Amino acid sequence: MKFMGWYLKIAITSAMVGGSMEFFMLKTGFYDKVTVLESEKKAWESSPEAQAMREALNPWRNHEAPAAKKS
Repeated sequence: MKFMGWYLKIAITSAMVGGSMEFFMLKTGFYDKVTVLESEKKAWESSPEAQAMREALNPWRNHEAPAAKKS
């Protein structure tokens, strides 16, 4: 192929950039922080306050009642 060297350079550069980003995230504790944030988010979403807020902000809450009465 005519541009094989060009594609090879792009592939190697992309792999090096991706690897360096992963190394940086591992060294700075990024994944540990994300794990904590996701667990806090999941705990909040399962709380009664969050469920009440989700029901109050549901734009279809008034449309579901007539549909349930008809069937």
